Amino acid sequence: MGTIKIDFGNKMRPPQIPPKLIILAPIILLIALILGTSIFTVEPEEIALVMRFGEFSRKVEPGLRLKLPYPIESKIRVPVQRQLKQEFGFRTERAGVRSSYDPRSFAGESLMLTGDLNVAVVDWITQYRISDPYQYTFKVRNVVNTFRDMNEALMRAVVGDRSVSEVLTIGRQEIESEMEVRLQEMADQYEMGIKIEQVVLQDVNPPDEVKPSFNEVNQAQQERERMINEARSEYNKAIPRARGEALQMIQQAEGYATNRVNVADGDAELFRQVLQSYRRAPEVTRRRIYLETMQTILPGVKRKIILDDDLDGLLPLLSLDGEVKP
Repeated sequence: MGTIKIDFGNKMRPPQIPPKLIILAPIILLIALILGTSIFTVEPEEIALVMRFGEFSRKVEPGLRLKLPYPIESKIRVPVQRQLKQEFGFRTERAGVRSSYDPRSFAGESLMLTGDLNVAVVDWITQYRISDPYQYTFKVRNVVNTFRDMNEALMRAVVGDRSVSEVLTIGRQEIESEMEVRLQEMADQYEMGIKIEQVVLQDVNPPDEVKPSFNEVNQAQQERERMINEARSEYNKAIPRARGEALQMIQQAEGYATNRVNVADGDAELFRQVLQSYRRAPEVTRRRIYLETMQTILPGVKRKIILDDDLDGLLPLLSLDGEVKP
């Protein structure tokens, strides 16, 4: 067979690239790479730490910034204005009106021994901000895990100093306050660059295995407290009333005693005055006393017979039925 040759001409030849473009392409790519790694934006809630050959160089405030191209200088963004939080005993998968939580158990974080050798399940949240981005980034290795370990250790120490009743009821606010203080002291000691804003106890419950028994004990304690409060209420009603009545009787007795003393003093003073008058004019005083006495006695006498000293023949004047004739 013969060979068939097909000539397509110049139509299938690849396009020729100009030599200048081949030279300029790497230069353009290098310039784009330099600009792309030199210009960057720091968000309003962030601070950027710039490292030169891996060593800290400077802090960069929010805005459009420049640095030397990579790998000469690199940057680390630190969210200093954002409130961060760590959850213990639970994990939030999606926050919102109806939050959803991780169904896994985190009993290793929340199961704690109280001071009276009981067990409580304590779930809590620690909210904090980054106060010093340099310390937060460079002073502590794996700062988040270290911070979580500190939280667990301190919470176990605080809960271990209290009884289970305090942890479950009246001691929650005190535990939160003490945790904030001690956690901030330890963070400052380790130079973590963290400012503790709030520690919030979410749920504090007995373990599921002992919840029924604990609820019965709790109900009995509440009933005891109710009866004690009722007894104190009755005590507070009866004792002040009795004290008031006793004080009233004492005051009445003191008033009566004062009155009797004053009357006796008045009578004694009157007797002394009468005695002085008698000594000055005995006859006049005797007559006055006689008249005053008669003035007191005669109004109480029903029948009165007044006789003249010179009267003779008394019988005709007396009535036999006991009444005086007119």
